[in-house]
Amino acid sequence: VVIETLDEMPEGVLGFVVTGEISRSEYDEVLMPPIRKLIEGGGKVRAVCQIGPDFHGYDKDADWEDVKQGAEWGIGPHDDWHRIAVVTDEKKLRKATRIFGWLAPGEAKLFRVSELEQAAAWAADGYEGS
Repeated sequence: VVIETLDEMPEGVLGFVVTGEISRSEYDEVLMPPIRKLIEGGGKVRAVCQIGPDFHGYDKDADWEDVKQGAEWGIGPHDDWHRIAVVTDEKKLRKATRIFGWLAPGEAKLFRVSELEQAAAWAADGYEGS
């Protein structure tokens, strides 16, 4: 398993741990369903994404799916995305997030792994329930 859900998230916050190389099936079956469900239910995406040291990116099929989903869920309805907390200690990923974070829909903020609780609290801030 390369994408796992973080169960200890505040109400209204989706949490994921990403390691290894993400496959198309994991992308379709683990990552996107809760995001789609939230958006289709009229909610705003608040997410915590913890990226491990052995994250290797997407396989080619998942990479293409991410581009398509970005067009469908990111670039189009920016208002559906509220906050994305990126949690990692990896130097290259931290640098990439600082450089490209502005491209993320909604607000993105970088946290260290030791700050996971603060990341979750930041993502949840202002959540008023369903």
